[in-house]
Amino acid sequence: MFIMQAIKITVQDSSVLTGFFVAILVVYKFSCTTLTVLISVSAAWLVYDAFRRSKIVISSLVGILKHYLCTRLLFLVGFFVNRKLQKNTKNVQNVQEKLLLKKLKENENCEYGKLYGFSQISSIREFTERHPLTKYSHYEEYISRMMKGEKGVLTSSEPVRYSVTSGTTGKSSTIPVLKGQVLATLTDGVTEAYYRMASAFPNMKMLQKTLKIFYNSKPRSTPDGVPIGPSSPSPSRMKTMLHMYTTPPAGYDIETEPEALYVHLLFGVKEKSVGMLETNFASILLNSFNMLEFHWDDLVENIETGKIKQSLNIDERVRKKLNNCLKSDPQRADELRDARRRGIVGLAKRIWPDLNIVTTVGSGSNEIYAAKLKDTYLHGVPVYSLMYAASEGLLGVNIWPDSAESRFLLVPSAQVFEFIPVENTGELQPKTLLLHEVELNKDYEIVITNLSCLYRYRLGDVIRVVDFYNQCPVVEFLYRQGQLLNVRAEKTSEYAFYQALNTTISIWPDVTLIDYTCVESGLMDGTAPSGEAPFYHVFLELDGAVVSEDQLNMIDKTLCAQSFVYGSFRQKGSIGPMKVHQVKPGTFEKLRYFMITTSTVSTNQFKVPRVLKRGDTIDFIMNHVIT
Repeated sequence: MFIMQAIKITVQDSSVLTGFFVAILVVYKFSCTTLTVLISVSAAWLVYDAFRRSKIVISSLVGILKHYLCTRLLFLVGFFVNRKLQKNTKNVQNVQEKLLLKKLKENENCEYGKLYGFSQISSIREFTERHPLTKYSHYEEYISRMMKGEKGVLTSSEPVRYSVTSGTTGKSSTIPVLKGQVLATLTDGVTEAYYRMASAFPNMKMLQKTLKIFYNSKPRSTPDGVPIGPSSPSPSRMKTMLHMYTTPPAGYDIETEPEALYVHLLFGVKEKSVGMLETNFASILLNSFNMLEFHWDDLVENIETGKIKQSLNIDERVRKKLNNCLKSDPQRADELRDARRRGIVGLAKRIWPDLNIVTTVGSGSNEIYAAKLKDTYLHGVPVYSLMYAASEGLLGVNIWPDSAESRFLLVPSAQVFEFIPVENTGELQPKTLLLHEVELNKDYEIVITNLSCLYRYRLGDVIRVVDFYNQCPVVEFLYRQGQLLNVRAEKTSEYAFYQALNTTISIWPDVTLIDYTCVESGLMDGTAPSGEAPFYHVFLELDGAVVSEDQLNMIDKTLCAQSFVYGSFRQKGSIGPMKVHQVKPGTFEKLRYFMITTSTVSTNQFKVPRVLKRGDTIDFIMNHVIT
């Protein structure tokens, strides 16, 4: 087998082949033991295989081997994790009960465990009878004490960090995270997804760099030194993996987003053999492509000259390091000019001919951005929402990377799951169903007991069961409970409103939707006089002509037709007709920047709220309405 592989080596690999045999002969000369020879052969084969797969230019053998070993390790771990997942999905009831009882045993001697009698609980049903459903307010005092350094409060183990939720769809929360939860997300989530990608797209096994757009958040910590920050990945938490990305290490020292994004894009487009694009959300990727277009000429010129434009506001020490990495490349500059001449449709594949896949969240509130990307820049490139996760931990994995749908197999070993039928979500302590009890095509609010210190926690996410994989539910994310249109408790979901909005705009000629948000009339001064029915303000940013008032009013009529509950409230007069406003071009990008700079949300986490509730953001959006 090995001889056959060697015969197939091409001329350009001759130097690698020579080194391969020299390594064997040198070691064999000094030690004739079989073990040493086998080790030498294996090491030489690894070197050869790494160079054979490499599509990137790395100046050192160590760099190529480091990249190679990381991808091989991800795939190998993913292989074994996948076997575990297959087994667990065939016996979800048993896996869930064992997971819960193990967690209760670990924490039975902490203050919280004693309060709820963890040592006396022997089944998952007994747990649901003894412990109430909870929300974040239930834990706030406990978490505050933990952050001040108190031990043994919610958990016997100490948190490795405190994750801060985005707060863009509601009040920000701080969630303690234990080591086991971090490991579960990495193994049961990341490695499983990588294994699935590499299996579905064999070219993923080649050594190619990834253009990953992410940023460092401002460092904070508790008095004991435990980090506080967003749960989403950041360069500072992924230092051992940064060599796999196109951005040089110095680029992550840039603290301001516009300059950091420019550098991400510059080194991203300079690398022709990029194999994957990666962002947390499709909104971030769409914004990045918009910025790429805006700065196109400058970026190409920088690649041609090998110098970053002087007007970019970055530290000179960082600039010097980046310029040393850039180098002049007129040929690549010409390739990029040619790629851009043919428009934006399919641009990504022309910039990066070897691009295999794009990984980003394109479901829920990000569906609008994912659809835009697929129709334009990413045309012809698979877009993969690889995981369903939150600050509270991993929930599901998308094991179908070659499917256009974003469906997630819930991971039985990642959380203890319960489900509230959506019609009962208004109750304080509704009856729940377990993982093996949910039904196909039904909608549920998810309740979790996670691997850190949340028990029967109402996550606020509403999902639909769309399939089963063995015994385990496969779900689609629908919406967050806090993002409902709900002035009369009618519970019009983000998903339902977006469908009505999309249906209406699709019949407007030469107009496409850029973004949207809503505000309840009661939150806006002077818009709902006393005694009048409440209603919704809707704010649209459109690409195309300013549309007429009659066209805007069609949205309300469509929602009435598509949502029986909303339509009945409108017919009875309990809800007034919505007022739809068109905002100026660029409004939502400015809103994003405004919310990031006036709150604790990080750039990596930001999602446009579909229902605005902050007074300052409502004033901001009103000031950008086209009059």
